[in-house]
Amino acid sequence: MKFHYRVTSWIKKYPLEAGMIVLFALTLFAVGFISATPNYPEGSVITIRSGSTISETASLLREDHVIRSGFVFSVFVRVFNSRGGVLEGTYSLPRKENVLSLAYRFAKGITGTKPVKVTIPEGSTTREVGEILLAALGDFDIVRFQSLAKSEEGYLFPDTYFFLPGTPPETVIQDMRSTFDKRIKPLEEQIRTFGVPLDEVVIMASILEKEARQTETRRTVAGILWKRIDNNFPLQVDAVFGYIFNRATYSPTFEDLEVDSPYNTYKNLGLPPGPIANPGLDAIEAAITPIQTPYFFYLTGKDGNMYYAKTFDEHVANRVRLR
Repeated sequence: MKFHYRVTSWIKKYPLEAGMIVLFALTLFAVGFISATPNYPEGSVITIRSGSTISETASLLREDHVIRSGFVFSVFVRVFNSRGGVLEGTYSLPRKENVLSLAYRFAKGITGTKPVKVTIPEGSTTREVGEILLAALGDFDIVRFQSLAKSEEGYLFPDTYFFLPGTPPETVIQDMRSTFDKRIKPLEEQIRTFGVPLDEVVIMASILEKEARQTETRRTVAGILWKRIDNNFPLQVDAVFGYIFNRATYSPTFEDLEVDSPYNTYKNLGLPPGPIANPGLDAIEAAITPIQTPYFFYLTGKDGNMYYAKTFDEHVANRVRLR
């Protein structure tokens, strides 16, 4: 009681000094808990997943040096959101913000981010898809994407997508695979009638995507390749070597032809064990609508035209003529 009385008396006697002390204390509080951190991650994004609690979000922000105090952040979020939660989404952090501003944004779902348009060309491999996503989104875990997407080669449908910065690889893969399932649905009956399992159709389509450019050419090449399989003759397609060696060009050397790989269609009969790219709808349709011809060989000239042959001798003659 005596201490309380003395403090009260001192405040009454020196109101100006007391006010300055209170102001100083509030300033220390603001600097210590409310103001932006000195190593604030300007220009980054942070993703809050569905179902994340306030404390989980606060811990994540603190670990990333976005806020100083998880407790202060949590208090302000509850003030701004009567339901007492944060809203999921990918939040942009373009410049330094204090915890008051951040709590308001996370409580109201003001992400500050806009979807980025990403176009995946037909015939892209999962490795190339990852590189495209990294270039477009910036903050993208390409290592995790390529690890998870490896088993989805052929089924990540090439199309134009809109992804938010910070979108996790799992979401990208799910969206691309869902698009494949949706786009392939109208062809399901036609595929059943053709009598070849979907996985083999996709493998063939991935080869056609690399071996030919025009629809009719793809259908003609499909007829030749399916005929080779039926006659137990190696496919001998060069496009597989780009996939085997992870390179853009796939004109194989004599040394390449001897590589010990299940994808080497010069040494192994039938289709390779999996797709060598992610085909578009045109290539998939070409795979199930092959054009029957008397040809058994084909060759792409430097002029981009396709040259066909019925016999190996004719094929050799085409090679000599096109050198």
